[in-house]
Amino acid sequence: MADSFIGWHPDSILIGTRKTARWDYEQGLMLKALERVWNRTGDAKYFTYIQKDLDQFVREDGSIRTYKLEDYNLDNLTTGHALLTLSQTSVPKAEKYSKAAQQLRKQLDGQPRTKEGGFWHKKVYQNQMWLDGLYMAEPFYAEYSAVFNRPEGFDDVAKQFALIEKHLVDPKTGLMYHGYDESKEQKWANKTTGQSPNFWDRGMGWYAMALVDVLDYFPPNHPQRQQLIKNVQRLAPVLAKYQDAKTGTWALVVDQAARKGNYAEASGSSMFVYFLQKGVRLGYLDKKYADVAKKGYDGLIKTFVAEENGALAFTGTVSVGGLGGNPYRDGSFEYYLSEPLRKNDLKGVGPFIMAALEMEIAETLKVGQNKTIGLDYYFNNEYRKSAITGQPERFHYTWEDRMHSGFWLWGNTFRDLGAKTVSVPTAPTKAALKGVDVFIIVDPDTKKETAKPNFVTAADTKVLTDWVKEGGVLVLMANDTANCEIRHFNELAKSFGIQFTDKSVNMVKGSQFEQGKVALTPGNPVFPKARTAYIKELSTLRLQPPATPVITQGPDQIIAVARLGKGTVFAVGDPWLYNEYTDGRKIPAEYENFQAGKDLATWLLQQSKR
Repeated sequence: MADSFIGWHPDSILIGTRKTARWDYEQGLMLKALERVWNRTGDAKYFTYIQKDLDQFVREDGSIRTYKLEDYNLDNLTTGHALLTLSQTSVPKAEKYSKAAQQLRKQLDGQPRTKEGGFWHKKVYQNQMWLDGLYMAEPFYAEYSAVFNRPEGFDDVAKQFALIEKHLVDPKTGLMYHGYDESKEQKWANKTTGQSPNFWDRGMGWYAMALVDVLDYFPPNHPQRQQLIKNVQRLAPVLAKYQDAKTGTWALVVDQAARKGNYAEASGSSMFVYFLQKGVRLGYLDKKYADVAKKGYDGLIKTFVAEENGALAFTGTVSVGGLGGNPYRDGSFEYYLSEPLRKNDLKGVGPFIMAALEMEIAETLKVGQNKTIGLDYYFNNEYRKSAITGQPERFHYTWEDRMHSGFWLWGNTFRDLGAKTVSVPTAPTKAALKGVDVFIIVDPDTKKETAKPNFVTAADTKVLTDWVKEGGVLVLMANDTANCEIRHFNELAKSFGIQFTDKSVNMVKGSQFEQGKVALTPGNPVFPKARTAYIKELSTLRLQPPATPVITQGPDQIIAVARLGKGTVFAVGDPWLYNEYTDGRKIPAEYENFQAGKDLATWLLQQSKR
């Protein structure tokens, strides 16, 4: 579906019947969907599309073509996600994306609010909060607060959800009205409650997606995080109740499915599937809701997905749904039915892609279920000045680092397999490794990299050896000898019959990528799908029992495995699965590092016996 979208909009994203492209929430929705496809596949064409689209709008000084802050329109904030992604990625002139994100965040400082502090949906919609606005603003606001280290933003985000729960939830059904007018002056507003009269599926869908997406950024210890999860848990059984028993879809006006003229609507149904399956994956919802999501997804494919000219098409999305304005929209049942349906409307296509990704991820979640991947931040403990906050930040082979130097994408692969990724910032003690199933040590620091490096000690070696014997899976990733503290690291590796040598191979010059080619021989158990990897400037291995080679290159042993007690050790002389060589943007497509990372992650999780 993502490829079909790129086929319809190869150069710029035209919304509806417009003749020119402009900064728009549908654009932001699609760019977020494409980012998720890129994270899932490692295929650079999705990233390239995002960057090309943003570059049509974002100028060097961070100003945004066609965007007007003074409109105070929450819809204009959705594309901020893509700006934050590029600002954290290794791209030329990343600072312009950061400045543009700051422009959008500035809008929130002046955004008109209700007396209780809720954002007006737009400046022109005075005193009104709409469900749509929660998706338009809050996930961006939360992500910005995390990226720029502005924790006070989370309190404000939580307040917006609290006000929606207070004013738009129907106490009888649990369904949610589309909008709320604090002044109760709008013709569509109930004179007692200020609520609009009906339950529009896409309005509820925007809200549902906003809920599960803001939680991606909320700190684990934030006092309102649990309340947001309770909101997820409140909404899920309501959606399950109103799902059509035959088709698995949801009606445009959710509670009146049997009423003449009402119909199954694609965008809201896609949003609900995404919300339910993501909620299950992240543990917010009981696993029984995966069945509701699966039924909904099957309904989406059967009802709305068609094939046309070798691409997919997506039907059944209502073009718009609003309140007030000119001509006036009164929020009645008849009004919602009067809006036309569109084929390949992005408000349906984007959520369908996100739902499809969640359903695909669901197929492999059991691989890593209840397993934790720990990444060492003690022996590898490097810092740099953040280009975004100006504060010191960890980097180099960390889960959080999205630049070329980080393990963000590989970490995402583990999470897609159902595992939890954590960092271990202390020496490896029995307590520190409690609950860790796979422990990865990468490129221990030399004095050149860290003023006071932590070298592997005899005590560390004993703890880790005992931990492996008990069923732990240990990953040892060195580097070429010029860039890694090998001597002490080898004292640990020796316990498993492994030594990183001072011989470095695959010394790549410039862009002669073939010099880094490593054939992943067919039939090896670790890499069943990937055939060719790119590993440059790596230390070769010298092995003795219990270690055995998995990948060799001529006389050189490149990758090895050792079994000790109930546990397993995997060793390679380079941290080759960092973003620079897995995100598809640098090395030719013949080198399957992204797939190799997926193969390795799956294999490591399968070895875990703890």
